[in-house]
Amino acid sequence: MSNLIKSSHVVSLEDLKRLELMRMISSNSHNISESDVDGEGNQAVDVETQSLKDRIIADAEHTARQILLQAQAEATELRAEAEREAESWWQSRREQDELHREEASRQGYEEGYQVGAGQAEADLKQQWESRLQESEAIVQQAYSAKESVIMEGEAFLVELSCSIAEKIINRKLAKAPEMAMKLYEKALSRRKEQGTIVLCVSPSQFAYVQAAKEELILSLDAQAELQIVPDSTIQEGGCIVRSAFGSIDARVDTQLEAIREQLLRVVSHGSEEGTRHAAP
Repeated sequence: MSNLIKSSHVVSLEDLKRLELMRMISSNSHNISESDVDGEGNQAVDVETQSLKDRIIADAEHTARQILLQAQAEATELRAEAEREAESWWQSRREQDELHREEASRQGYEEGYQVGAGQAEADLKQQWESRLQESEAIVQQAYSAKESVIMEGEAFLVELSCSIAEKIINRKLAKAPEMAMKLYEKALSRRKEQGTIVLCVSPSQFAYVQAAKEELILSLDAQAELQIVPDSTIQEGGCIVRSAFGSIDARVDTQLEAIREQLLRVVSHGSEEGTRHAAP
């Protein structure tokens, strides 16, 4: 201990001498007989010595208590100071560790952010290029599908239109035979040669056409001869004109078939041109 509390009781030199005398008397008392020592003087020395002894003991006990209290106080203070220093050291260490963690976290975040940003950009670019390629493929497929639908639709419309036209014409010719007569006259007028001209007609209309033979002859050359014959391959309203120079097929279905084929060629050619021009 550094600063001990001094006792307020100071033992004087005289007291020390008396204490030493008491010790000597006590240690040599067995060598002194009762006759050699004055009874009254010896009693006075014993009383004074005992008093000094008691005072020294009391002073020693008091000093010991003061030292003990001082030691306890200093020990408590040292322990508290040690605890404060330890707590301060640990607090400083925790703060440093926290700073190190924050710095490491910040550096790791920045590095991770840079790496992640670069990777994300690369992934995004790859996804964009992939989607762009998919979009181009879809557009190309759409153009192809469009042209296919248009071509199929146009072809279907041609077929449908020709079929409807054929039915309408046949119905009209069946209800109005005079309309067929005009077709026959037109077909005969295309033959300007002399000789025998054969007009083939539908069996169902043979009688009607035969009855109008004189009228039909007017469409031919004056030196030509007209023969009318039935033909089972010919539908109502149609005819075939034959001569030595060839034949003219004026059947309704044949003419509609020629029209249909021509329309389909136009549709196919237009679709090919559209595909070449519309392709990106």
